[in-house]
Amino acid sequence: MESVFSSLAPQVSALSLPVWLDLAAVVVGGISGVLTACERKLDLVGAIGLSIVCGLGGGLIRDTIMQVGSVYMLDSYYAIPVAIATGVIVFFFHGPFSRIDNVIAWVDIISVGLFAASGTDKAIVYELTPVAAVFMGTLTGIGGGMLRDVFLGDIPHIFRKGNLYALCAIAGAVVYYVAAVPLGLTKTLSVLICVVVTVALRRLSLRYGIMSPADIDLTPKVMEGARKAAEKRRVENDRKRGGEKGAHKTHHKHKTTKGTDE
Repeated sequence: MESVFSSLAPQVSALSLPVWLDLAAVVVGGISGVLTACERKLDLVGAIGLSIVCGLGGGLIRDTIMQVGSVYMLDSYYAIPVAIATGVIVFFFHGPFSRIDNVIAWVDIISVGLFAASGTDKAIVYELTPVAAVFMGTLTGIGGGMLRDVFLGDIPHIFRKGNLYALCAIAGAVVYYVAAVPLGLTKTLSVLICVVVTVALRRLSLRYGIMSPADIDLTPKVMEGARKAAEKRRVENDRKRGGEKGAHKTHHKHKTTKGTDE
């Protein structure tokens, strides 16, 4: 696979992610899904299902939209077995994870960073525009979590008011694109930077209570501003007309006085 990309442009060769990095994203995403299943008291089938959804869902959405290349989860010999194995293992041995504070939140946002890099990478390899590449990276990053919420009957997390989530994925995708293409960094380092930025933004938003805007209507403020501007303009026009009338009266009075003197 590496030789195929190396025959293309140098930046394409540098952006072809290795198999282990793709599978790492699948494992981390799968762990997030299984831990959510355990928290919701789902059975083994539910745990495996959420492992597959969170580990492969974002990539499936990306590949369906891009319609270039292969569908990763179907083409790879390892993707689906690894997701299933992750579901089974973590379901029966999830005890160690429970000792970590906010473990689901940590694993979830790490998977977002990994998938944001993976999605952006594939978009660049197939020569999509920078905006499209960032969009694909973002969608890959949040897709699995979005499907998980839908399957559980919840409003997708990205649509609810809360600490930064989708914006972190966008930032991660942008950082990966910049690091990998203009800066020409190695793929592994680019992925690492993407994950660090994604996780750091998420943790900062949680620490300082930075919330995404919701239920905001700017219409009253805009209308009030427009009303004040119109009122100010009306006053200025009245003052201007008043000044013109005063000048006209003064001129007329001066003219009358001059005629009388003559």
